[in-house]
Amino acid sequence: METQRQLVEMPDGRRSDVLTAGPGDGLPLVLHGGTPSGLVVFPPTVEAARTRGLRIVIVARPGYENSSELPGRKVYDVVPDVAAVLDALGADTFLTIGWSGGGPHALACAAGLPGRCLAAASVAGVAPYNADGLDWRAGMGPENITEFGAAVDGAEPLTAFLEKEAGELRTVTGDVIAEALGGLVSPADAAALTGEFAASTAASMRAAVRNGIAGWRDDDLAFVRDWGFTLGWPAASAAPSAAAAVEPAPEPGTPPAAPVAIWQGDQDRMVPFAHGQWLAGHIPGARAYLLPGEGHLTLKVSAFGRILDDLLDLAGLTA
Repeated sequence: METQRQLVEMPDGRRSDVLTAGPGDGLPLVLHGGTPSGLVVFPPTVEAARTRGLRIVIVARPGYENSSELPGRKVYDVVPDVAAVLDALGADTFLTIGWSGGGPHALACAAGLPGRCLAAASVAGVAPYNADGLDWRAGMGPENITEFGAAVDGAEPLTAFLEKEAGELRTVTGDVIAEALGGLVSPADAAALTGEFAASTAASMRAAVRNGIAGWRDDDLAFVRDWGFTLGWPAASAAPSAAAAVEPAPEPGTPPAAPVAIWQGDQDRMVPFAHGQWLAGHIPGARAYLLPGEGHLTLKVSAFGRILDDLLDLAGLTA
């Protein structure tokens, strides 16, 4: 699998580390990785995108890999960075998917680049920390409860926690990745963490902390603070619960945004099912795929093609 890496200068003088893979003339598919993750892509992901005429683009968020740090960044700060990268690549429109901690960043692109962002999907993505009616940490594995408790307490305690955790991740390999993730891994995810997928997941985590924990730390802090945007977050009469797509009518006065899909499994100990339910019920017009039996990681293996096909349909790019 051939990939390319380059550093792209941002308007404020920072640099973003960017990985691309797939046809150079393909429609960009901007992938926002989880927290933490580096510039590593699972080969079947590239192949699934390539067969649909899509070019993978991954922008390392500030502080990850060789991307410059941006202390105090908000989730929405990803928007000008993605726009600058697409400009450098000579690309106009794009699709985007965010996994886990990447989910909010994909939603930010939907909110901040309508017209340019044709459609966005949040896959096992977190909801806003102060979301009305959501117990944000309920159902998380013990490691995430501790981690985000430290994030709420501030940068100093979070840094101390992550420095300790990063020590193990710097050398983690695919054969022990499930064990290393501990109580964050449901049985469904443990079953998926084998072979090439386990090796790719471990490589991404090693890359994420290769140059320190700044990207991981600033992700966590951004999640528990104001994201810098909304997609309406209207009051919902009931969160969707079916496994089929649900398309509630847009609320009057909702700001324009790219169409959005929410994908979430009910066997997720990293980002609990309630996060997906909340997002599905509070983003006007969102399609919801709330799937029994799926974990946090399994959708990358079991459903990526479906996610891509749905994204293309949302964007109006299928017959």
